[in-house]
Amino acid sequence: MGGKIEDYFLGLLENIFISIYLPPEIKISRLIIAISKLDGIKFFLQIAWENKCIPNEKYSMLSENLEEIGRMLGGWKKGLEKKTPPH
Repeated sequence: MGGKIEDYFLGLLENIFISIYLPPEIKISRLIIAISKLDGIKFFLQIAWENKCIPNEKYSMLSENLEEIGRMLGGWKKGLEKKTPPH
């Protein structure tokens, strides 16, 4: 389970890093991938927590931080969508 979470986390970081350097019209699709990686992390963390692999306090802290990251990514995507005309 930890390996799966790590894979999703590395995928999230990779997609955020790549997004920084892409033109806006391509950046949005890369951010969508990053957001899906974040959702995967949240999903597998919840499974780990439900199976008592993660203490309540750690899960709570991680969940709050992941929610904040989600708000940031969502805001970044929304801002780009307003600036970038649809094709």
